[in-house]
Amino acid sequence: MSLFRFPTRSARLGALMLVPVGLMVGCTDLKENPTSLITKDTFYKNSDEVFAGVTSVYANLRNNMESYYALNQVSSDETVVPTRGGDWFDNGAWIELHRQGWTPNSVTGLGQVTAIWNQQYAGVARANIVLEALENVTIPGQAAVKAEVRALRALYYTQLMDVYGGIPIATDTKVEQRAAKTRAEVFTWIETELKAARADLPKVWPDQQGRVTQGAADAMLASLYVNARVWSGTVTAAGLTPGVAKWTEALNAADAVINSGTYTLAPEFKSNFTFTNQNSPENILVVRGKALDGLGFNRQFQSLHYNSFGGGGGWNGWSVVEETYNKFSPADVRRSTILEGPQVDLFTGLPVNNRQGSRLNFTPRIGDITSANENEGARIYKFPLDPNRAGNASGNDFTIFRLAEMHLIKAEALNELGRTPEAILQLNLVRARAFSPAQRIAASLTQAQLRDVIFDERLFELLGEGKRRQDLIRKGTYTSGTWFGKGVTPAYKILLPIPQQQINTNPKLVQNPGYGS
Repeated sequence: MSLFRFPTRSARLGALMLVPVGLMVGCTDLKENPTSLITKDTFYKNSDEVFAGVTSVYANLRNNMESYYALNQVSSDETVVPTRGGDWFDNGAWIELHRQGWTPNSVTGLGQVTAIWNQQYAGVARANIVLEALENVTIPGQAAVKAEVRALRALYYTQLMDVYGGIPIATDTKVEQRAAKTRAEVFTWIETELKAARADLPKVWPDQQGRVTQGAADAMLASLYVNARVWSGTVTAAGLTPGVAKWTEALNAADAVINSGTYTLAPEFKSNFTFTNQNSPENILVVRGKALDGLGFNRQFQSLHYNSFGGGGGWNGWSVVEETYNKFSPADVRRSTILEGPQVDLFTGLPVNNRQGSRLNFTPRIGDITSANENEGARIYKFPLDPNRAGNASGNDFTIFRLAEMHLIKAEALNELGRTPEAILQLNLVRARAFSPAQRIAASLTQAQLRDVIFDERLFELLGEGKRRQDLIRKGTYTSGTWFGKGVTPAYKILLPIPQQQINTNPKLVQNPGYGS
């Protein structure tokens, strides 16, 4: 099923080749406009051209699976990327990311930190171009199209606020320097945008999967509210001063999704992640994947061994932290998304060897992440390979929000509101498909005890879905946690530094506390 009624190939390529210039937050003037430049004045004159532009805003979501995903996974207790001989050293970037050792000018600071800013602001800039164009053209369903682009822009801003705190907000395409808003101001702006967009969004798009709906806007709001104490708070060199909690709002937003009648929990947990998971009744918002070069899901390759399957192999890098693997009950079906022990070809089922010719055996324990053996570390294999993949491009959709998380957000909000027995019911609803026979959470748990259980349950359910960093920050253990030599890190590292190149080009920007001037 296509994302849109796709326009002509020339229109699609034109919009997708449009590369916005750094959101225009650092530049002051552009002296020349090439005659071939696509702008709101030279393009977007009809429905096909507008939808090509909207498609480009969605296409930028693929960046969610790049540097932003890497930060959320690898800087947490969920994922580690060991150096294996000459593989995965990358000037120490992955070890530095895992140990939260970045500075504005370190390998991670100049790499992933800068990439997240550029990738997310590229989505903002694409959205702004389309929104301005929509002011000068009339198309069918215009209000709904405008609303979906506003919601996507709000999502990009949410991710920027998540990692950098206070940031510049641009809602137009002017090329000018902009000062950052406070984090609380950005939070309020996002909340307002999502509420306004929701009013014009449909519950479903007829015959068109993957587009932003009312449910997606509600899911974004639920995520915003559950993180409110962090995201509306103030970060200094000493750490976080929390903002105002919005547990009732989180509960209401999660309930809006749960009670919409649009989504249901998939009977089988694993069906949410297969190469046909576009059919999952649980999907709320996803990054679409197609088994076409450049358009598919390929995160499986980061974990799989070189010999994991015939006709090519994985990249043998990303592994599950041992203590995280050990948290899973052997009876939990969700643990089966992690590869451990003697390995077989993922398609033929035949035994596979390591590069020395011995049986490949993944061990949860990694002795030294700076010099690991090729078999060390259990591997996340949550999104199975597509047998019809094109190179490393599989047809799996990557889940940004799905219904199970809304039940988990509801549980967290209920517990914080003192309604612990109701929260336990929500957790048991999610766990029901993970255990046979059922293993229910005890009804006797206190609010404090259940708080820890909720964060563990989020780990089990959302492993590999890019949620763990946010959860640890909300729990208060992101910088205090110790894993693989990380040690306790400064509390201000719940935020990344503002990329140095942005500060160099825009004197209105101020470096985040703790990272120097």
